[in-house]
Amino acid sequence: MDDADKRTACILMSTWEAQLVASTFGLINGGLAGLVYMYLITFAGFLAVIASMAEMASMQVALIQETNLTTDNPSRAPTSGGQYHWVSEFAPRSCQKFLSYVTGWICVLGWQTGITSVAFLAGTQIQGLLVLNDPTYVFKQWHGTLLVISISVIAIIFNTVFVKQLPMVEGTILMLHVFGFLAILIPLWVLAPRNSAKDVFTVFSDGGNWGTEEIRDASRILPIAMMVTVVLNGVLGFVMLVTFCFCIVDVQTALSTPTGYPYIAVFHNVTRSNAGTTGMACILIVLTVCGCISNVATASRQLFAFARDNGLPFSSFLAYVNPGYDVPLRSIFLSFIITVLLSLINIGSTVAFDAIASLGVACLFSSYIVSISCLRIKRFRGEYLPPSRWSMGRYASTVNTIAILYLVLVFVLCFFPEARQVHAATFNWNVLIYVTVVAFAVVFYLVKGRHTYAGPVVLIKRE
Repeated sequence: MDDADKRTACILMSTWEAQLVASTFGLINGGLAGLVYMYLITFAGFLAVIASMAEMASMQVALIQETNLTTDNPSRAPTSGGQYHWVSEFAPRSCQKFLSYVTGWICVLGWQTGITSVAFLAGTQIQGLLVLNDPTYVFKQWHGTLLVISISVIAIIFNTVFVKQLPMVEGTILMLHVFGFLAILIPLWVLAPRNSAKDVFTVFSDGGNWGTEEIRDASRILPIAMMVTVVLNGVLGFVMLVTFCFCIVDVQTALSTPTGYPYIAVFHNVTRSNAGTTGMACILIVLTVCGCISNVATASRQLFAFARDNGLPFSSFLAYVNPGYDVPLRSIFLSFIITVLLSLINIGSTVAFDAIASLGVACLFSSYIVSISCLRIKRFRGEYLPPSRWSMGRYASTVNTIAILYLVLVFVLCFFPEARQVHAATFNWNVLIYVTVVAFAVVFYLVKGRHTYAGPVVLIKRE
């Protein structure tokens, strides 16, 4: 499977976990009913996104196979660049190089900040359990920074020293993903006090005060795997979300928990035991740490791929692979350094750190917008598209359009503050950071990138 689809699988495989870990924002802005209905809307929108990307992946793999550009087995296709590779293939010829270059920068930014975000998520959950088991424990910002660095070290070790064991780790994650789901769902069903169906499906709240690896036969297997993953994990996520909502008897009590995570409060209310709550929460923490391991693998390979195409400063240094190693060590260690530097921001300003850590979502969604829009423009103009072994047929244009509209909406919402009343402490600084990075990428492209960047352009070369 290519790195782009590993990223997609990683995101989708965390569906039910994310409903628990990231429930705070939804409970504040929407309540129980808001969580349920927005999940369904999000699932429908993201289904269109995944379908569009699956078709692009099938096209690109088939195109590379057709032009005999693979390195070993003709049924394999190295596409570690992800979205910027797709943009390079499907963008209009006049702006192909520029759009691909900027998208590459956005992807690198998104996945580098993503490492910090996932590590911080795991760290704060650990702090939540510390509060649960020791009420005298007080959250310290430097504690969170040390936990981010520690979890990142674990991820780096697995991506270097134990890199050959990564397939086993991925298999373990899958097993824990499935059996962990049951280990949490069953106690919630059996032991939890029940909320009413009316509260779950009809009661909204407005706390924000808004007022209103490579695989064989990739061109066929890869898109099918993406679609099966989104459907199956979408179902798991919905079941867990509805169960979670039925178990929240008092939303405000759950939101005000000293652990910082409503799901920990719900687990404790269900088990009436610190040990039981800790055991259930540890399943999510372990999965989050495993997600950080996968994130390091993806981010470092994205960085390596873009440097290999001369898209970054010091590209030759970052694209070098040490003899005897199958992984880009320099890119991995640079990713670790970036994570450490970003985590230090948390000591001085939690607001600034939160903005940077959550920037990854906006970056990835904007890269999806550019990728799918390029495909949609080709269809609109009636231009040549390579054949794919997985196709949406006559519905492709409609699905692409739905995906783009959904992504644009979510992209804009990524820059909204948590509440309507905004001041320096609650302002969402993502927009400033995002615009700054994009502006830097444009300037760097005009000064140097347009002379050195060599994106993958199989389709244009073929034409």
